[in-house]
Amino acid sequence: MLSKCSFRNNGVSERRFLGWLAKSGSLTSRFTRPKKMDESLPPLFTFGVIADIQYADIEDGFNFKHTRKRYYRNSLRLLRNANEKWKGEAVQPSFIIQLGDIIDGFNKKYNTSERALETVVNELAKSAIEVHHVWGNHEFYNFSRDDLMISALNSKTTNDRMPTMSEDSVENGNVSNTEEGNAYDFSPAPHFRVVVLDAYDLSLIGRKEPSVRYYQALEIIQAHNDNDDLNFPPGQPGGLEQRFVKFNGGFSHGQLDWLDRLLTLSDEKLEKVIVVSHLPVHPYSTDPICLAWNYEKGALYYKLSQVCSVFHGWA
Repeated sequence: MLSKCSFRNNGVSERRFLGWLAKSGSLTSRFTRPKKMDESLPPLFTFGVIADIQYADIEDGFNFKHTRKRYYRNSLRLLRNANEKWKGEAVQPSFIIQLGDIIDGFNKKYNTSERALETVVNELAKSAIEVHHVWGNHEFYNFSRDDLMISALNSKTTNDRMPTMSEDSVENGNVSNTEEGNAYDFSPAPHFRVVVLDAYDLSLIGRKEPSVRYYQALEIIQAHNDNDDLNFPPGQPGGLEQRFVKFNGGFSHGQLDWLDRLLTLSDEKLEKVIVVSHLPVHPYSTDPICLAWNYEKGALYYKLSQVCSVFHGWA
């Protein structure tokens, strides 16, 4: 999936802006619709979006459920086409959002993870446009969180406001836990803010023992999924319980508290907010098996009316 988005200064002064959460974009907020954009005005900024590249230098295959064919090598050609499109725009994108699963998990099996990542990152670099990387399940199939923190996929900068994620404690001894996450935010233009969420902050693949969040994730998934293979979904097909699988994850209390504070501050500053996540955060936007475990918690669900758009992976 790739797209290009632009925002123009169309004189919208509402405190809250139009939000859409469904695939079709048909859901709108209960607030006033914005005025029609004047196409003659130059955009304040534009940006590109691409998801689930899943590159690997292997023969074509299928997804986990064997319902969709995967064209692993061809994904690099599609990325190259996207890059050429972005470079050819009259108004160059200010940045690119890469929504996760940049290389496929099969690279781990063939010991080609680093080479595959270098290939894709080098292709992205040909456009000289800043890239913000979201981490998906395939990132964690290939690399540990510590490895990702020191890789080209860590797109945070020292100027990004970081969430405080120290609310957890180890039960034996109440040892402080400050496990670092990949959630951050940045402002591409005045009165706009982009929020990058870490959907595997609370997960079995994005955290390892003895991480507190690993044990929290294990408790959550075992409460909902009693299958021997935790990648096999529980419940009836199409039911929301199906989201409790190992290849999904969720958002820690610390990240949700940070998001709540951030959205409140942006609301006070009349900022329009763009939220990006690898995992979908609304049940109308995806199949239930793809949802974040705790999509319904706190600001993530109830305050999304404050944002102007949400982008997620699992394309």
